[in-house]
Amino acid sequence: MSVNKDQLTKLQEYLWELPKETRPGMRVPARVYALEELLDAILNDRSLEQLANVATLPGIVKASMVMPDVHEGYGFPIGGVAATRYPDGVISPGGIGYDINCGVRLLVSSLTYGQVKKRMEELSKEMYRQVPSGMGKGGFVKLSARNMDKVLSDGAAWAVEEGYGTPRDLEYTESHGCLPGADPNKVSDQAKKRGRDQLGTIGSGNHFVEVGRVGKIFDEEAADAYGLRPDQITILIHTGSRGLGHQVATDYLRIMMGAMPKYGIELPDRELACVPLSSPEGQDYFKAMCAAANFAWCNRQVITWECRKAWENVFGKSGGELGLLYDVAHNIAKIEEHLVDGEKMKVIVHRKGATRAFGPHYGELPEAYRPIGQPVLIPGSMGTASYVLAGTDESMASSFGSTCHGAGRRLSRRGAKKQVDAPKLLRELKDQGIYVQAGSHRGVAEEAPVAYKDVDLVVETVHQAGIAKRVAKLRPLGVVKG
Repeated sequence: MSVNKDQLTKLQEYLWELPKETRPGMRVPARVYALEELLDAILNDRSLEQLANVATLPGIVKASMVMPDVHEGYGFPIGGVAATRYPDGVISPGGIGYDINCGVRLLVSSLTYGQVKKRMEELSKEMYRQVPSGMGKGGFVKLSARNMDKVLSDGAAWAVEEGYGTPRDLEYTESHGCLPGADPNKVSDQAKKRGRDQLGTIGSGNHFVEVGRVGKIFDEEAADAYGLRPDQITILIHTGSRGLGHQVATDYLRIMMGAMPKYGIELPDRELACVPLSSPEGQDYFKAMCAAANFAWCNRQVITWECRKAWENVFGKSGGELGLLYDVAHNIAKIEEHLVDGEKMKVIVHRKGATRAFGPHYGELPEAYRPIGQPVLIPGSMGTASYVLAGTDESMASSFGSTCHGAGRRLSRRGAKKQVDAPKLLRELKDQGIYVQAGSHRGVAEEAPVAYKDVDLVVETVHQAGIAKRVAKLRPLGVVKG
């Protein structure tokens, strides 16, 4: 079933709805957060068809939703949010993604652009030396079987205990860098083997380490609480659970496809494979997913240590510390309480290419952030702006405490390669003062700005919708790509 614009009801300037009567089997409506300027690009692929399919999941409540950075994915569209009843609603690996707990963290420095401008090329090259990147590329940490299980159980805390960070880093990480439901025994030996040497690595694709500067402050009170000021140097880290998470998803998709008939589950797309969370298969996957999420948080923590090492190698002690502003996941399922039709309900929130955006006074947040709301980190494409936003009460009321996660692809990787001359793009970026260190021209072409939606429009959508508010805009200066 393809979806066209005529089938959508415009609820607000930024919100559209596909009624649940649109196709047989939909249990709830499907909602699209998008300004009209973004809608045509969204209708160009199967994203909304996939969104309608998500609305057929057993136990789904309120609505299936997509954010303005949506694009077609495996089963669920990337940019999708769906919540099912706890504990008997389903859990679906397709609603989390292959790269479990792909996420973003932001480091902030005490230096300004004027203080580092002349050394930006040197810094970008040193970051490239210190942070291993590329498909299958291993890092300097080689985990024994015992330490692998500790990483899967303890997450970022393992890295801190080993000297790759500080207790403050855990305080400023979503869920303190660890989901307690993890069970290393539910992660296959093949997955552990794939992850054994991948801590502290960013991999390939759209993953990166980016040095930037604060270009514009939109909300001075929030920026002050987050420790942001104009022209300050920042470092964004974007990566996830690497081969380990991919293998966990692969293993359990196979198991769930075989198990669905046992639970009488029939779906319009096999890629939506799912089982009740309360089932043995659902519990096993949830425990393995939590373990993979912990691996990802530990990975970003080790990369933070590498970035700090590169920073000190270039600037010495006079460069000061790189503090962690926050770390957020955007491919994960979490058990949370939300209001559904006026009733407080425990639900299983699937966020696939969507960022948690909890509002003010949430207890898990660092004390300094509680009056403002949770930091939300939105990376743009290589060469364009990134954003720091803040979660809101409206996101809690409307979108299960969720918002967008990035710019969102507009072109496939193959399409981008056809359009982009990588050496020319690298020269153009350098002329703009952006130094790119990359393992291949192919990777540069695939991640070119033209391949992505306009991040300014994406952020404008969620800001107008009130599901995240703009705090600051970041400008790129140096990018490390796989």
